[in-house]
Amino acid sequence: MKMLDDLMSDLKTDASVKDIRQGLFHTAVLTRNCGLAATLPRDALRQQPPLVREAGSLRAKSALELARMCYSERITEAAIGMAALNSLMEIDEERCQNLNARELIIERGRGRAVAIVGHFPFVPQLRQEAKDVWVIEKNPQEGDLPEGGSEDFIPRADVVAITGTAFTNHTIEQLLALCSPKAFVLVLGDTTPLSPVLFEHRVDAISGTRVTDPDLAMRCVSEGANYRQIKGIRQLTMMKEAWRQ
Repeated sequence: MKMLDDLMSDLKTDASVKDIRQGLFHTAVLTRNCGLAATLPRDALRQQPPLVREAGSLRAKSALELARMCYSERITEAAIGMAALNSLMEIDEERCQNLNARELIIERGRGRAVAIVGHFPFVPQLRQEAKDVWVIEKNPQEGDLPEGGSEDFIPRADVVAITGTAFTNHTIEQLLALCSPKAFVLVLGDTTPLSPVLFEHRVDAISGTRVTDPDLAMRCVSEGANYRQIKGIRQLTMMKEAWRQ
């Protein structure tokens, strides 16, 4: 898990754990900042309980100990770890754009072959613009490919968009290894760390979430909000090309 190792080594960890919320769809951790991650309830419920082994005592951990839960094989624990990791991330907003991942994927994918790991609401619009769209999903919907399709379709794609939950289920490095050297590779979603560390691992663009109102965002998470319902956040995109300038 070299990517997680590199992300962990880049954190500033002098912060206390102030709050942890794990809603049905999303998880939030408040340390120095507020960090988010997707909870992945379907995947979590396939695992043996307890899904969070130290529930009720996690706030006694240090912020670094909480972030280290990102290595856990238990999905709900790993989601807490990713949210904690994101809460400790220092985001350089001057290097970011107020650009939605949907806009970037459609722009880069117009007339080209696009592989998306994870089903996103913008897929129907993308199908109208791209030459080919292959959606690879662990819990496939109509028109999606099962996750076994990764090896067949990702290497053929001009544009590859990977959900940040690939950090949570520890498939991110495997998926990146399948990408063509010529492909434009994007990682997106609230689990995605807005860190230039990802540029060292075959990623060209990062679309993540900055929490601007922790109280509001955490309340939304606690009340079962899906991503579109979470308030008090900004969507930011960081580009490898811009970072090098």
